[in-house]
Amino acid sequence: MTPRPKPNLAGFGTFAAMLSAAGLPIYIHAPKFYVDEYGVGLTALAGVLFALRLIDVVQDPALGWLASWVRQSRAQAVALGVAVLAGSMVGLFAVAPPVAPLLWFGLMMTGLFSAFSFLTICMYAEGVQTAARLGETGHLRLAAWRETGALLGVCAAAVLPAVLSGSPAPFTGFALGFVALCAAALWLMRGEWGQAAQVGRTGFAEVLSDPLLRRLLLIALLNAAPVAVSSTLFLFYVESVLGAPGWEGPLLVLFFLTAAATTPIWTRLARRFGARAMLLAGMVLAIASFSTVLTLDAGDTVAFALVCLASGAAIGADFALLPALFATRMEQVAPEASAGFGLWSFVQKATLALAAILLLPALDQAGFRSGQENTPEALQMLTWLYALVPCVLKLGALVLLSITTLPTQVARNV
Repeated sequence: MTPRPKPNLAGFGTFAAMLSAAGLPIYIHAPKFYVDEYGVGLTALAGVLFALRLIDVVQDPALGWLASWVRQSRAQAVALGVAVLAGSMVGLFAVAPPVAPLLWFGLMMTGLFSAFSFLTICMYAEGVQTAARLGETGHLRLAAWRETGALLGVCAAAVLPAVLSGSPAPFTGFALGFVALCAAALWLMRGEWGQAAQVGRTGFAEVLSDPLLRRLLLIALLNAAPVAVSSTLFLFYVESVLGAPGWEGPLLVLFFLTAAATTPIWTRLARRFGARAMLLAGMVLAIASFSTVLTLDAGDTVAFALVCLASGAAIGADFALLPALFATRMEQVAPEASAGFGLWSFVQKATLALAAILLLPALDQAGFRSGQENTPEALQMLTWLYALVPCVLKLGALVLLSITTLPTQVARNV
């Protein structure tokens, strides 16, 4: 039997960069683009985005099942998914809407994020089998490349429209650059698909029947919720509490670049001291950084930049280590892994939907108004929601992880 070639870790990093470039940055760029270019109302856009987020959350388990069902022809399914992803990006930013702009926006965003979800599940599921070919600490090695690539993709996509702002059509350039990235990712990953075809198909029952996987999914929910909270409120906090409009972009890039730079460091430390110990250390650092925000006031932009450095470093541990723990257990319980990562994606995105549903109405009830003068009580509520709520949620994740017993195989092989 011919031995399989060594996994292309750079391919996983590039593929993750492609996916992350189509994630959070599009929530930042697309609404403003459609307001500026086509005069679409903010309220209408908010309604469409909320509906799309609900669809995105609900469909992830179904996409996990689909990724499992097409496992014998995953390379072809991924190629189709990448084509939908790239085509939707071009349609969103480089094609004049042939129908009502709001309808076109909804259609392109649906295609974009459906493909994004499917491809993300496929990548993580394939990673379970790929890591097994890397020997001991294979999941950590793969995670270091994959999550670093993802964070660099976020940074590049966040700043590229500003870099291209001097060109006649900056967002057309952005979309075409994304198509080039898609082509590179597809080429580099061309020999990596199909490892999961060698194992039996598994479903949600196998995943949810395992106590450790259920516990890790719950930890993931509690651990992702602080990021969802801070992401939802970040722009409001910087503008209204710090009084630093215009600094949102640089601070976001600082946060993500720090996360990207520290992800390989966390993985090296985890190989030496253990993944759980380092994940707990990252959680402690996150709690400390969010707690510091409670002491800041208007004008403390430099201090908040230091908080972004610390919290970015903390999120680097989350990105690298928790998925590695989950993947290691999936390798033992349900190695095909598509259903498991469908549930994982569902948990991650559910936090974003819950944050939007719960936090924004709470701010509204407190009398907060974006871009306007606000009462001290409204600003205090914003600060508590932005910093105190994540501290409590992160503390819950820390306690739950600290009392979770990891089997020897998981603790050793991650």
